[in-house]
Amino acid sequence: MTEPDVEQITAELTAAGVAGVTISWADNNGIPRSRTVPIGALPRVARVGVGITTLFAVFDSADAITFAHPGLATPSGDVRLVPVLDRLGRLAGQPALAWVPGRQLAADGSPWPYDQRGALERQVEALAADGLTALVGYEMEFGVYADGGPADLQPAHHGPAYSPHSLIGLDDFVADVLRDSAANGLEIGQLHAEYGPAQLELSLAATDPVSAADQQLLARQTLHAAAARHGLRLSFAPLPSTSSAGNGWHVHSSIWRDGTNLLAGGPDGPHGEGASYLAGLLRDLPAVAAVAAPSLGSLARLRPGYFAGAYGFWGVENREAPLRYVPGSALLGPDHANVELKTSDASANPYLALAALLAAGAAGLAERLPLGEPEQSDPGSWTAQQRADRGIEALPSTQEAQEAALNASPRVTAALGPELLDAFLAVRRSDAHAAVDRELDQVLADLRWRY
Repeated sequence: MTEPDVEQITAELTAAGVAGVTISWADNNGIPRSRTVPIGALPRVARVGVGITTLFAVFDSADAITFAHPGLATPSGDVRLVPVLDRLGRLAGQPALAWVPGRQLAADGSPWPYDQRGALERQVEALAADGLTALVGYEMEFGVYADGGPADLQPAHHGPAYSPHSLIGLDDFVADVLRDSAANGLEIGQLHAEYGPAQLELSLAATDPVSAADQQLLARQTLHAAAARHGLRLSFAPLPSTSSAGNGWHVHSSIWRDGTNLLAGGPDGPHGEGASYLAGLLRDLPAVAAVAAPSLGSLARLRPGYFAGAYGFWGVENREAPLRYVPGSALLGPDHANVELKTSDASANPYLALAALLAAGAAGLAERLPLGEPEQSDPGSWTAQQRADRGIEALPSTQEAQEAALNASPRVTAALGPELLDAFLAVRRSDAHAAVDRELDQVLADLRWRY
């Protein structure tokens, strides 16, 4: 692949009035972090990056640094944040800035084991070695509030759910989101008022996994900037408060070989390799959820009856299922088929979440894992004995249980690698320790604006 001409890019952006470039990545809490460099420094930064502390790998959700991971147990050390130039673009809503995702490298330019983007790139390469590709698309739910202060939760719309009337008061914001997204290279499938008060949902078109993770970060930047121009504030938190609707960032994935969607099946579910891919996801669902919905807010959102996916099962178009199979149709065609992961939210690092998901699914496919029957009702409405009789268990509901589930999956732990896995778990323990003896609403309030 031809390297972008950084000198020409710099000249074009400078002529367009761009003053700086924001290089962004996501930490192990799903929180976007960044460095902004002057536009004139871009050619140099493209070669050698900009220095950042190694300790970003062990920041917790409150920006506290845990030294519990032995590999990063001192304040000493630096890595290089290098822009991925082929993803660079001017921000329509912040026209003095361009935006680009960053890759974290060791000081000598070699791969750094804590680089989350690198974990996903390795997983995509592993798929390619087996003749496979994947497509991934996000559905992003978020709350929209009047900006009355850091603790305020004044809904910017009050429903009705899914009604065009709900968005009339947000017309200018919605228009900016649509225009800015298109200008920033984001293909939006749809945007609507969601079920919860103040809640909206936006979907991003499916693309390759690394692009999907990059675009999820770019979408956040685009949405936050549009909201700020209209005196609004967005919460992407899994659960902004105990009285709020939960925000899932559902992941739709499909697996392909030689241009054929392996998930294409029938109304009863996928067949053959596609069924094994889904079986792999189901086998490792507790571990995948520990990466894709890892925060204390995630665990609070994971409630039966809220379309959050609280129990480990799959279903065909069953919105209570954490793994919801979406079949193709005569109208959309068989290649529309995909599987939706509902136990996913903004507190996940998108690169790690997709690496875990693809590793689990690919392992099931490689092993020709059999897929059991779908469940079309809500196990949350059953008795405990009925669930036990069907072999359906609740997904882990504590940090300790999530950690145990993650450590029990050799496939997901291998996708992260030992260093990154241990740092990730150290951060999760730090969050859990900080929440001891605190009311849930206060814990949720502290996470409300972090993502």
